[in-house]
Amino acid sequence: MSLSIIIPALNEAANLPALLAELAPLQARGAQIIVADGGSTDASRALLPAGVLWLDAPRGRARQMNAGAAQATGTVLWFVHADTRLPAAADQLIDAALAGGRHCWGRFDLRIDGRPWLLKVVGRLINWRSRLTSIATGDQGIFVLRRRFEAIGGYADQPLMEDIELCTRLRQLSRPACIGMRLSTSGRRWEQRGVWRTIFLMWRLRWAYWRGVPVAQLAEAYR
Repeated sequence: MSLSIIIPALNEAANLPALLAELAPLQARGAQIIVADGGSTDASRALLPAGVLWLDAPRGRARQMNAGAAQATGTVLWFVHADTRLPAAADQLIDAALAGGRHCWGRFDLRIDGRPWLLKVVGRLINWRSRLTSIATGDQGIFVLRRRFEAIGGYADQPLMEDIELCTRLRQLSRPACIGMRLSTSGRRWEQRGVWRTIFLMWRLRWAYWRGVPVAQLAEAYR
């Protein structure tokens, strides 16, 4: 299987160099890397190494990821946030997870980096919840066979909960392959807003989403 890695970005000059450096061995093994940018005003574009595709996309994570997927040539799409750090040989882990045809999509376990000790607990709970519900968050590095992604129409055009909505449709096709090796994601959002406050906010938004509250209203509350 060939791999296309799609990175939605907006003013991520502080994070892109480290992620792209970690992706360099994957690129050397044939992976396509696409940065789908939503209108950055920083130096992000100038930081891209040779061979990485920069794509000007409509702003909004779902729109950016769909735009990246439309330019992808790989048989597998892997959506990676710019503040993510990778386990070794992540591409080979994905290949092994999808081998045999039992799964058509999957995700990694997650670790949240930051000073508060509670972030470690939050990461473990996210992994546990994901295994129980077959729902993944974007921070967990969702990967999917491109033909399956295209067949279900990609990400829904919504400003929040696009990862949950996608997984809800994908789990009708198969359970996710859950890779135990962990991606690391920045805890900056949690630290800026406060860990407990962020936990309560996300649970409140998820509960409202399942009750059918309009996504635009939830996105405003998130902001």
